[in-house]
Amino acid sequence: MNYSEIKEYDIANGPGVRVTLFVSGCTHRCKGCFNEMTWDFEYGRPFGEDTVEYILKKLEPSYIAGLTLLGGEPMEYKNQIGLLPLLRRVKEEYPGKTVWCYTGYLYDKDILEDFCMKWEETKEILSYLDVVVDGEFVEDLKDISLQFRGSSNQRIIDVKKSMQAGEIVLW
Repeated sequence: MNYSEIKEYDIANGPGVRVTLFVSGCTHRCKGCFNEMTWDFEYGRPFGEDTVEYILKKLEPSYIAGLTLLGGEPMEYKNQIGLLPLLRRVKEEYPGKTVWCYTGYLYDKDILEDFCMKWEETKEILSYLDVVVDGEFVEDLKDISLQFRGSSNQRIIDVKKSMQAGEIVLW
């Protein structure tokens, strides 16, 4: 897996001050995407143990609320495999910090009904996520007044509450 950028102090992609990882690779190719260069899976730098350690160090201060995963597309299978070691460590070392994940895939249809049936890794990844912002960016539905999302079709889903309720619970 490759990544394009790590933002150490992000306040746009989840509540509080967050560390944000932009992974490389996305097959959605949404019209009007703000991050087209990350569509290429080979774009950026290789993601390895040194990257995990760097992110963990940046998560250390008490004023950092958590980690946000963006892209590219974190839920592409190749990226799920790459992100698992990071997510395991984040939840082990910082259980009080939240993990948000932005995905163009739909939480209920794509992730739960498809990916979880095909890949054990998806189930494990979901166990580490607190919030998923789902749905492709739709340029015609772009709304800059929305908090933590780019277009009105996107949902902010509380993963833990949704798993307990057996239905989507919005954050």
